[in-house]
Amino acid sequence: MKIGFFDSGIGGLTVLHQAMRMLPEEDFIYYADTDNVPYGTKTKEEIIGYVDLAIEFLVNQGVKAIVIACNTATSVAIEFLRERYSLPILGMEPAVKPAVEKCSNKRVMVIATPLTVKEDKLKNLLRQIDDDHRVDLLPLPQLVTFAEAGKFEIMEVENYLRKELSTYHLEDYSALILGCTHFNYFKDTYRRIFPADVEFIDGSEGTVNHLLSILQDKKLLEHNLPKVEYYMSGRLVTEEDELARFAQLHERLERMLQY
Repeated sequence: MKIGFFDSGIGGLTVLHQAMRMLPEEDFIYYADTDNVPYGTKTKEEIIGYVDLAIEFLVNQGVKAIVIACNTATSVAIEFLRERYSLPILGMEPAVKPAVEKCSNKRVMVIATPLTVKEDKLKNLLRQIDDDHRVDLLPLPQLVTFAEAGKFEIMEVENYLRKELSTYHLEDYSALILGCTHFNYFKDTYRRIFPADVEFIDGSEGTVNHLLSILQDKKLLEHNLPKVEYYMSGRLVTEEDELARFAQLHERLERMLQY
C-alpha cells in the first residue's frame, strides 16, 4: 500500500523528499493540485472543496495514510478531513513551539501564506506558547508564485524578500520559521539576507517522524522497491519533461538541506 502526499502544487515535495529519505522502502503517491494553485489567496470554502476532491482521489487509490503537505490546507481543512475519512491523515503547521522555547531573548519570524497567517489555527497556537509576544508573522504570497514558476535563483526573488523584510531588524531574530512548504526552495536566498546565526526551521522532519510513528504503531511499514507516482489535479504524470521537472525539484531540495 502507498502513502499519499497532497499539496496545492510543488511545495509538498519538500515533505515527500524528507519521507523518501526516512522511509526508503515505501511507495508514494504525490498529488499536486496544479489546476488551483495557489491556495493561500483563496477562500476557506474553495480550499475545502479542492482538498476534499484530492483526498477522495487518494483514498480511492488505496493509500494507507495521507500527509497534507500544505500548511494552508491543513489550517483550513484538517478537522473536516479527519471527520470525513477513517485512515490516518497528518497535517502541517509552522514549527513555532520549538523555536519559541529556545529563542532566549530574541525574536522569531514566521513566514507563510496570507491565509495561514490570518487563520485561527496559528493564532490559537501562538496564544498558547508566545506569552512574551516574540513571534512576528509575515505573509509572503509571491514566493509561492516564484516556486511554481521554477524561479528560485533570480534577483527578483531576492529583491522581493529584501523589500518585504526591510522594516524588520533581522539581527533581532534567532529563527525563521518556514510556514509554507513552498518556501523551502529558497533557503539559499534567505541565507544571503539573514544573519548567519539565524536558524531556518520547517516542519517536514517532524511531520515524517509522526508519520513513521503511526505506521509503526499500526504495523503498516513495508519493504518495497520504492517508487513515486505523480498526479497533477488527478492526471497521472507520464510525460518525460514533467518527470524530469520533478527530478530537478528533488535535486534542488537535496541541495537546500545544507542550509
